[in-house]
Amino acid sequence: MGMVAKDSTTGPPQWAGLKFFNVYGPNEAHKGPMVSVVKVKLDEVRGGQAPRLFRSDRPDIADGEQRRDFVWVGDAVDVMLWLLDHPAVNGLYNLGTGTARSYRAVAEAVCLASGVASSVEFIDMPAALHGHYQSFTEAPMGRLRAAGYVGQFTRLEDGVERYATTLRANPDPGA
Repeated sequence: MGMVAKDSTTGPPQWAGLKFFNVYGPNEAHKGPMVSVVKVKLDEVRGGQAPRLFRSDRPDIADGEQRRDFVWVGDAVDVMLWLLDHPAVNGLYNLGTGTARSYRAVAEAVCLASGVASSVEFIDMPAALHGHYQSFTEAPMGRLRAAGYVGQFTRLEDGVERYATTLRANPDPGA
């Protein structure tokens, strides 16, 4: 089978693939059991409970110190709009903040945004997740930055506050 030269006129004018890291924000109730951990913790606190976190299944990670890269939905939209405004940018990119934060930090931000004393209840990790749980995710953002994206990402505490304020004013449709 011979090689065929790619005709640049037959390809799409722009293409970009995005790997989304833990996106959170308003109007995610339709995701069912796949809602963000931020939404789950906000719902727990709004229901009068302490935010519940899994105990760590790893001796090198303290309970609540599992870390994920949590990205505000508005920042994800900003990146997509930037891509639309820069049609010469093509490629595969991570979409996160580039900074992993602990689940404890999420729980504390939720309590603060909800006006309740910070408290966390630790529960056992389900057996099915034991040994398979992702205790760390963080989006390497170098490729997107090298492509020219200079936008800043919302601090977790600020995004959680914005989300809690939105939920107080407008309960999530589909909930």
